[in-house]
Amino acid sequence: MNQHKLAIVPGSFDPMTLGHLELIRKAAAQYREVVVAVMVNREKQTMFDMGTRVKIAEATVRDLPNVRVIADSGMLIDLFDRLGADAVCKGYRNERDLAYERLQDDWNRAHNPHFRTELFRSEGAFAALSSTEVRERLANGEPITSLVSASALPIILDKIKNDSNSCS
Repeated sequence: MNQHKLAIVPGSFDPMTLGHLELIRKAAAQYREVVVAVMVNREKQTMFDMGTRVKIAEATVRDLPNVRVIADSGMLIDLFDRLGADAVCKGYRNERDLAYERLQDDWNRAHNPHFRTELFRSEGAFAALSSTEVRERLANGEPITSLVSASALPIILDKIKNDSNSCS
């Protein structure tokens, strides 16, 4: 089967997009098991709480049998060892993303010599897609059906509706 055993696809996934799904599919084709790690990024203010982000991710990847979703609030270098991962798979859209991911990889390898990052270039329809765009469209009441998984859409819309009802 696949020569590699386990990969982690980490992110804040606020929310998970079809671009994220494309990356996860690429990783799933190369690894026996892929763990999507919904992480806490203390530098980001999230629209969705951790539980909702996990539900969105689970709905998005539910048709991929070798993919599971976890939540983790720790350091990625520690999760890497805890899971016995072979690699962390990350995507990049442009040269700026690539430079950032290389810096992250340098830091991670400096703090964990076993750490390995595999980078995948985003291509096609989702090359420029970001969670920020999804959040902006939601804030403006614009449709997001072309940006997120159809199975995750009801979870996202219910959360937005419930949040707006609790504010009124």
